[in-house]
Amino acid sequence: MTDFASLLQPDKGQAARTLLLVDKDGFDSWLKAQPARVKTAIAAHRFSGKPGQLAILPGDKADEWTVVLGVAKMAALTAWCLAKAADQLPEGSYRVESGDPGAAALGWLLSQHRFTRYKKTEEPTGPRILLTNDVARIDDHVRTAQAVALVRDLVNTPTEDMGPRELQDTAQAIATAGGAELTVTDGSDLAKHYPMIHAVGRAADKRSAPRLIELVWGNPDHPRIAIVGKGVCFDSGGLDIKPASGMRIMKKDMGGGAHALALAQLIMGARLPVRLHMLVPAVENAIAGNAFRPGDILTSRKGLSVEVSNTDAEGRLILGDALAKAVEGDPELIIDFATLTGAARVALGPDLPALFANDDRLASDLLTAGLAQTDPVWRLPLWAPYGEMLKSDVADIDNSPEGGMAGSITAALFLQKFVPDSIAWAHFDTFAWRPSARPGRPKGGEALGLRATWAMLRDRYK
Repeated sequence: MTDFASLLQPDKGQAARTLLLVDKDGFDSWLKAQPARVKTAIAAHRFSGKPGQLAILPGDKADEWTVVLGVAKMAALTAWCLAKAADQLPEGSYRVESGDPGAAALGWLLSQHRFTRYKKTEEPTGPRILLTNDVARIDDHVRTAQAVALVRDLVNTPTEDMGPRELQDTAQAIATAGGAELTVTDGSDLAKHYPMIHAVGRAADKRSAPRLIELVWGNPDHPRIAIVGKGVCFDSGGLDIKPASGMRIMKKDMGGGAHALALAQLIMGARLPVRLHMLVPAVENAIAGNAFRPGDILTSRKGLSVEVSNTDAEGRLILGDALAKAVEGDPELIIDFATLTGAARVALGPDLPALFANDDRLASDLLTAGLAQTDPVWRLPLWAPYGEMLKSDVADIDNSPEGGMAGSITAALFLQKFVPDSIAWAHFDTFAWRPSARPGRPKGGEALGLRATWAMLRDRYK
């Protein structure tokens, strides 16, 4: 794991290169005030103040150079304003000329993180250290970077090395570091008490046997919240097998579980005054003679019977049992993360997680936090009339309505069956993947909705 703490340091007046920030609106007046040598360098770089542009400016002596960076708005730096610079600049220490890096410190940190577990790396570059006067926020920036990197690393790791057992090991390490209690239910106990989780994962080999991972932390007198994450460590589609193109990146189908683990790490690291209950149902949706079948009827932990129309709609089944367990603890808030439907990606693309909520205040707080954190989410409706699509002729509900219309909404409505209206609940249908790279955000596993949720929780329970 990248040593993020070493990359963001208090500014005590130590030697450092200066980072000059300009935006398009202020570029002309800034350039007019510069000496001839700076104007010459700006012209050579074809620098015009556009976001992401960078130019090295000469000083009075050969080794006295500074850096000018183009940003979108000087008055409102976002998380990714400095990410490209941190990736391109040489080793050394840097400070923003006026003001503080603020939110942009996160991008500076994450741009220097690499997933290198399986790759022979090139000659490593030295660290680019950012100095800040806002010392009180350093720990929060570092914790957030660690959480985002955790999601990326877990999702990027192939299933051979990140199955249900390894997801449990990760949860144990997080629990141990945070002083939490970890409980794992598997085998016959899982089959008895969480029949849908067991059914989805029972075809996997013994090493990848299904389980429910639970973490409990915090003062029992504090407000109780539950965080649930879908942990399908690989999704073949089951007997309704996916085509090769749909299966290629299904190692990421535990992305919801990765978000839940990272959020638990943030909550414990910041000592947020809550009673935390984290649940990750961890399975591999494999194919074997004992795989669950289309047409099977499963009885959930809640007691609802579910007709399986499609074994590739397995995520909502394991989440149903996990949500039922979370509800039994009577939390005031439940948040779940899941790479649940392709329909959400068709509607919103890879960058915007679909947000569903049964509480308008909770939804509003998450939307506001997402915009403030440059981690946007988009609310879709829990449109009750579409609940008709979940009807089954032989069971209480169907797991996958025919036709495919409103797929992300019907999936969310399925989950809502397991959460009473008396408990505020939010569901994120997130992609957990970035199909192309951006500054500070490499191609591959990605935390989407994590920082928005953390900001909301921090503001609500600070």
